[in-house]
Amino acid sequence: MGSPMAAEPEGAGIRTATFTNPILPGSYPDPSIVRVGDDFYLVNSSFEYFPGLPIHHSRDLVNWELAGYALQDPDYARDAVNLVDVQSNGGLHAPSIRYHDGVFHVITTNVHAPADGSPAKMVNFVVTAERVQGPWSKPVVIENAPGIDPDIFFDDDGRAWYLGTQVPEKPNFPGEGEIWMQELNSDNWQLTGERHFLWRGACGGTWAEGPHIYKRDGRYYLLVAEGGTHFNHAAMIAVSDDIRGPYISNARNPIMTARHLSYDNWVNSTGHADLVELADGRWFMVALGIRGDEQRRSNMGRETFLAPVIWEREPFEWKEVKHEWPVVAPQTGRIERRLPLPLKDTRQRRKLAFVDEFDASQLDLQWNFRRVPRAGTYSLSQRPGFLRLHAKPDVIQERGRASLMGTRQTESDFSYRLSMRFEPKASSAEAGMVLVQKDDNYLTFTLSREARGHFLKLMLAEPGTAPRELRRASVDGYGGNIHLHLESKGGRYRFGHSLDGGATSVAFVETSATHALSHGYTGAYLGVYATGNGQETGSYADFDWVRYRAFERN
Repeated sequence: MGSPMAAEPEGAGIRTATFTNPILPGSYPDPSIVRVGDDFYLVNSSFEYFPGLPIHHSRDLVNWELAGYALQDPDYARDAVNLVDVQSNGGLHAPSIRYHDGVFHVITTNVHAPADGSPAKMVNFVVTAERVQGPWSKPVVIENAPGIDPDIFFDDDGRAWYLGTQVPEKPNFPGEGEIWMQELNSDNWQLTGERHFLWRGACGGTWAEGPHIYKRDGRYYLLVAEGGTHFNHAAMIAVSDDIRGPYISNARNPIMTARHLSYDNWVNSTGHADLVELADGRWFMVALGIRGDEQRRSNMGRETFLAPVIWEREPFEWKEVKHEWPVVAPQTGRIERRLPLPLKDTRQRRKLAFVDEFDASQLDLQWNFRRVPRAGTYSLSQRPGFLRLHAKPDVIQERGRASLMGTRQTESDFSYRLSMRFEPKASSAEAGMVLVQKDDNYLTFTLSREARGHFLKLMLAEPGTAPRELRRASVDGYGGNIHLHLESKGGRYRFGHSLDGGATSVAFVETSATHALSHGYTGAYLGVYATGNGQETGSYADFDWVRYRAFERN
């Protein structure tokens, strides 16, 4: 298996003096961060994808390596934590990562709406590990914990606290959120004692959620997201002398947002943040945002961004108590594309390429599935040096578990190429390339065999409409091996293929690059797909390699 950076020329993606946002490009929403010594660890929501809860590691806040997943055992992704038939935009929401007494803790919500239409179940649970690479514990469900977006806080006195988000018992308006807190018994991770209701947000309180608590100079700071995860998204903060409240809102809220900027700003919807203190006492914030590359959106959806933070004391002479508050991006008050590096003697190396030659015995961590895959979906051993993907009967559909696997699209402009050997055993079997946004929004570029020979076809699925064929054409001279490629540049997709190992290329379809913009919680994936279209055909496709190269816009 090739290194993820194998296709990059020397020096590509390197920046000095400054770093470029997002620090985690691609579908990495709802970031939570923790520092352990000189190391930083960051977890993101993964929703219906599996493995779940990706965790990255960094030593400088700008160069991140995927270290593992907090939910990676298929046996742990069933029953209460159901990623088997979870609905689109369901699954794992808004995790928080914390470190205490030599153990990492990730706490999060799994949202599962049963297919029979009964009410959705919001299951809050915690997993633990001594190393982020795992093994991670079996999820422990926290009973009687309503709502979403939990956080866990370990106080200096040894007590552990659970923070959650819920709809108030008597809301003042639709969409009002309420942050609540209760002590956790760290022996069994169950709630104990009295429940405390802390805050309903600052600027209207619409969808107050994603709480985190920090202790600084003896005071407790409560950070929340507010405004919904779109243009009005924001981060608000409040302070209290007692962890149980009452909490005093910062009069200068929101402390981070893009709601006051043009809808055409390079990034919008910034919010759902977490704070981290460096060893030298400086602070930084990670937050999600949406790049406005196409129609104020992008295929990548919600990504992870970084901003510096300073603390300032209120200057008002008439105030008896002058609180200190965090000031995010103090020079401009917004998330910037480029900023000075957080640490000296470092440089950022943007990961602009991913190459997999499938030579390893284990699948690269970058690969994900939409839901827990069926047993026997793929193999790296049945044909060494190849990824064998079995064309099972499943097709791409809501709650489906198709033979589809992909890696995150990280830039709007890119090149994606693959080499496939495929000899379908039935006319219903097809295999090839996929760009998938959701179960009802994708492009498949596949090969199949019919009585008249082999054919390529490009299918487009968009929300609210049946999948439609953009083009079907015969592939004369097909001998069992084909290269497929997709180029995205200037707002256009260009699909093509080669039968001579890439020496020459044949254009197939050119279409708009706006067909798979993110309108939900996740972003697009590029990958491989095979199906028997409802039939057991015994067919499979062998992929020799995939090559992805991203091209940054200014």
